[in-house]
Amino acid sequence: MRMNLLCIGKTDRREISEMIDYYRSRLPKHWNFEMTEIPDVKNAKNLTPELLKKEEARLLLNAIDSTDITVLLDEKGKQITSREFAAKIEGWMNSSVKKINFIIGGAYGFDETVYQKCNEKMSLSRMTFTHQMIRLFFVEQLYRADQILQGKPYHND
Repeated sequence: MRMNLLCIGKTDRREISEMIDYYRSRLPKHWNFEMTEIPDVKNAKNLTPELLKKEEARLLLNAIDSTDITVLLDEKGKQITSREFAAKIEGWMNSSVKKINFIIGGAYGFDETVYQKCNEKMSLSRMTFTHQMIRLFFVEQLYRADQILQGKPYHND
């Protein structure tokens, strides 16, 4: 199985990048995790939020295959526990899913076309965080899910 965290823009904070790299290095190799950073839309400041979302949608949808499982990390998504997330990953592995894309949108969220193409929506919190920090939180949750599935003591209920 391959997992891809698909994001708009680069992580520009060195401290956050270092922590992301720390957790990425601890993920199991057979998860084939990658993080794809799509460059920011050019002249974004000259676009309305709706036009910016449409352009970001075009870029995001070009980066995924129709056979991929697509999960939006979105404030409108369902909140689940770390154990439930681990169980989802285990279910995907047992179902022989080839690739899962977890997508973090831009500052204004997702265009309707992206919502229509996704398999599910997941919320990491009801609070708002920077898109940089969500990358770190998500990669840590992947690591936590691996530790839960291995029965290791990293996660405490």
